[in-house]
Amino acid sequence: MLTKLLYTIIYILVKLLAIFPMCLLYLLSDILYLLIYKVIKYRLKIVRGNMKASFPEKSEEELLQLEKKFYHHFADYIVETIKLADIPLEELQRRAYIKNPELIDQLMKEGFTCVIMLMGHYGNWEWFSGSTSRFDSVSLYQIYRPLNNVAVDRLFIKLRTRFGSFGIKKRDAVRDIIKLKQDMTRSLVIFIADQTPSEANLHYWTNFLNQDTPMLTGPERIAQKLNLPVVFLDVEQVKRGYYTVNFTLLTKIPKKTPEFWITEEYARLMEKSILRNPAYWLWTHKRWKYKRHTEQQINENGKQATEQ
Repeated sequence: MLTKLLYTIIYILVKLLAIFPMCLLYLLSDILYLLIYKVIKYRLKIVRGNMKASFPEKSEEELLQLEKKFYHHFADYIVETIKLADIPLEELQRRAYIKNPELIDQLMKEGFTCVIMLMGHYGNWEWFSGSTSRFDSVSLYQIYRPLNNVAVDRLFIKLRTRFGSFGIKKRDAVRDIIKLKQDMTRSLVIFIADQTPSEANLHYWTNFLNQDTPMLTGPERIAQKLNLPVVFLDVEQVKRGYYTVNFTLLTKIPKKTPEFWITEEYARLMEKSILRNPAYWLWTHKRWKYKRHTEQQINENGKQATEQ
């Protein structure tokens, strides 16, 4: 009962704020920036640590400017996500513009009814998962980890599914995607694949932003098991409140790719997107909370030397 009441209160507040035009919401964002960055200092130590390790070549002044730019964008992300509660579909499509939707159309014409899509916490990922109408009779599914706060989790589900998309909990991903393929449901399944794997799933490590980094391998394993095409979403901010995404086909036949090839290709493309303008990535995550064990590194280095 308390959760339902809290959700109702939060949703009403969000809905009221979402009525305002973006110009006013960005004024709110400027105030939020000061509150989050200067007063609350939200995860500031994590952001600084992540940036310093990722860009050892940058000066303190350069890192400070990047930090400020990130928090400005983070505040924008909050108000832009709130706007999902009221934004018209046509405006959303202008602000989150897909440059080459014909790639998906072509895959569907070739008989691929289900496509795995990989993106990251870059730009505003919520806006790109907010609509399915860009494609003819294709359903959009988003893989997500439920939030600890049940009321906030319900709010995000409400916002993300407003235009007809669906959510799939991470633990149900394999089962539900198998069913989509079996039923020949024309579908796009989005993974936000730059998250940290659980400690039990540290199967693949690579150099990502100058750091030894574990990568999610679940999307690759599902794609290979079901032989589903894999597409990368390259997001770029054009100006404040406007983003584009360019689809890049990684493979149509993942079963023929070497182990971890898809995961490594994703890492390289995601890193390239971030380096183009680092301020628009979500630096508040504890992305490097796990360290590879020395014994594991020795074994893998020995294996690589043998293969060479």
